[in-house]
Amino acid sequence: MRSLFVLLLSCGIATAQAEVSVRDDSGVSVRLPSPAKRIVSLAPHATENLFAAGAGGQLVGVVEYSDFPAAARAIRRVGNYARPDLEAIVALKPDLVVAWQSGNADATLSRLSALGLTVYQTQPDHLDDIPANIEKLGRLAGTEATANREAAAFRKRLAALRKQYATRPAVPVFYQAWHQPLLTVGGDQIISDVISLCGGRNIFAGLTAKAPTVSVEAVLAAAPEAIVASGMGRDTPVGLDDWRQWKKLHAVARNNLFFVPADLMQRPTPRLLDGAEQLCRHLETARGRRKMHPQLRYARNRSARKRAIKQGYCDKRVLDQGEHGANCQKEEMPR
Repeated sequence: MRSLFVLLLSCGIATAQAEVSVRDDSGVSVRLPSPAKRIVSLAPHATENLFAAGAGGQLVGVVEYSDFPAAARAIRRVGNYARPDLEAIVALKPDLVVAWQSGNADATLSRLSALGLTVYQTQPDHLDDIPANIEKLGRLAGTEATANREAAAFRKRLAALRKQYATRPAVPVFYQAWHQPLLTVGGDQIISDVISLCGGRNIFAGLTAKAPTVSVEAVLAAAPEAIVASGMGRDTPVGLDDWRQWKKLHAVARNNLFFVPADLMQRPTPRLLDGAEQLCRHLETARGRRKMHPQLRYARNRSARKRAIKQGYCDKRVLDQGEHGANCQKEEMPR
């Protein structure tokens, strides 16, 4: 009798240990009786993060443009993120569907839940959300060891970038997500977080929409010092060179029109830090094209230079290198 009791108790403990529960980005508690073995992803970034979490082998369906890593291209397609094929998803009998809160339609996610499928919604709006999401996906898939390693590596790399660029002079940035209509990013969008990481200032950070439409006139009025575009794929985006007609714009006058591939800037995955590194280098280039403020011409002693640097007229590193303020700001420095 005693051995039977011990056996039943151990079985109960094993069952409890097999159950997994996490809170998704919509605030819903997602529970599974055991780690997911058949997963469907409804967003390219979710697919990539599942692979990062070590759960790529459990993916049985993904949406179009799920192209990284290369193994993702061989997984069955179930429509696109805007119009997923519900019939195909149900036929795959997934025990977990990873959705995109702001990308997949509410009606689609409600229908999937009504069909009895477990849905986990992901919405990484900030850089710190990426490793947290990877850890949660690892818990749901039973691949915590891999997920935790990936999350730790991301946090370490992010911390290094923050340290490197935390005190750099601000650069007003216009990020062009698309050219017709002219789309940018608001302050509550992860790309805005990347701009801030590099010491940039998103000129439309005050907008609440994640991908607002803006006018050319609004961009000109905001006077960005750098314009960054991504477009589609890895080709220089259409419309970036159109800004060259506005010759008095700081970004144009100083040739600060930059390109970062879309999949490195527009997907909240570990590769976003690759895009961040490229953006940070571009903004350093923009700083390097600033001209010396007249006040620095007469800053012959150390105290005068310190005052000028404190007032934002020049990058201290440039002065230390003896470049005579070649990378310093002009009087019309954007504020």
